[in-house]
Amino acid sequence: MNIATTDEAQEPVPEGMVALDQIPFGRFHFKVTVMTFGANFSDGYALGIIGSALPMITTQWGLNGFWQGMLASSALIGLFFGSLILGRVSDRIGRQRVYVLNFVLIAAASLAQFWAPNVEILFVLRLLIGFGLGADYAVGPTLLSEFAPRKSRGLMLASLTVLWTVGYVIANIIGAYVNVGPDTWRWLLASGFIPALFVLIVRIGSPESPGWLISKGRGEEAKHIAAKYLNTGNVYIPAAHLEEKSSYAELFSPELRKSTWFGILFYSFQVLPYFAIYTFVYTILEAMKVHDANLQNLVINLFLLAGGIAGLWAIQKFPRRGFTFWTFVIMAVMLVLLGILSGASAWLMLIPFVIYSFVMSGASNITQVYPPELFPTHLRGSGVGLLNATSRIASAIGTFFLPISLEKWGVSVSMYWLAGVLALGALVTWAWAPATESKKLV
Repeated sequence: MNIATTDEAQEPVPEGMVALDQIPFGRFHFKVTVMTFGANFSDGYALGIIGSALPMITTQWGLNGFWQGMLASSALIGLFFGSLILGRVSDRIGRQRVYVLNFVLIAAASLAQFWAPNVEILFVLRLLIGFGLGADYAVGPTLLSEFAPRKSRGLMLASLTVLWTVGYVIANIIGAYVNVGPDTWRWLLASGFIPALFVLIVRIGSPESPGWLISKGRGEEAKHIAAKYLNTGNVYIPAAHLEEKSSYAELFSPELRKSTWFGILFYSFQVLPYFAIYTFVYTILEAMKVHDANLQNLVINLFLLAGGIAGLWAIQKFPRRGFTFWTFVIMAVMLVLLGILSGASAWLMLIPFVIYSFVMSGASNITQVYPPELFPTHLRGSGVGLLNATSRIASAIGTFFLPISLEKWGVSVSMYWLAGVLALGALVTWAWAPATESKKLV
């Protein structure tokens, strides 16, 4: 009998059968991608809309700098706890239940923002939204990666970030041009209920991850799902290596700690400048003495969208390691140039700003691709959750400190230290980044 082997583990696959990640891309692969990137759209929308609503809330409620920073970072704080806790839960009880139920919380809390009576209640509601979205950041790409064909995995996972950018850009455009009076911010924040409800509805009835089932020794259930949803009855189910006593400590074992630390650092160094800059983009444009901030912000957002789409091609074209390293380098250089040009004409400063936006948007695609590829199945939810959680600490730190930095030291110094963060990301990638594009995940 002829034997076929998988790319990474050289595990024999009997002739006439197919490994789960070698099933050709089909209708259900597209459907599960759509179900998953709906969450990223909702996240981008929720985090984008607060940037537009915050100046209105500040004016109406007379918020000080502390509460502005707390509201701006509230969803990010919730993301930390949601990713950390529910990523681990998904490794224990399965992906599917978390994948569906978290959007009940997100939809309810999004709508409730309309009636928030004070800043404290609004802060709690945005924490809850972040908690639910954090769960999806851990579980969504994990579940999707365990369904994805290996050849299409990068494209499928990278599309999640593109839809985040779409949600973020739409939120910015709506926030800039919708005005229904002094309570406009309530309508803006509550509008996040609409995409959240849509995601909840389309996810009802979604199946469990066959990869997770295999890791728990439930191969027959995985075969049933493959036959029903992937239209194949000849899927090969490898022997499960049960890890009932696995824990977060295993992520820092000698076998995994390099991957774990790389994931934590590269993800954190990339998103810290991203969230900080785009949450306070109007403040930055004002400091740059831009007269038509809405127009320039629209230009920046269009470059964000274009960069995300271009990044889909780049993820498929280039190795993960080289793509990550060189995008870090380019982004750092653009922020240094932005600092040097501080005080020049607004349109001249816009050049490095839009290049940074284009490259950052494309580069951020890798944050959905690398994390699931770094960990084994029985720890994938925990590992992806940990990376998302720690990256949100970095995001919250950047979001909290950037307005302070702009006020005390101005645009130039602020751009220099943000560029330094990106340079550290390049160094970490050069030293530790693995090649994972051909890795077998199940």
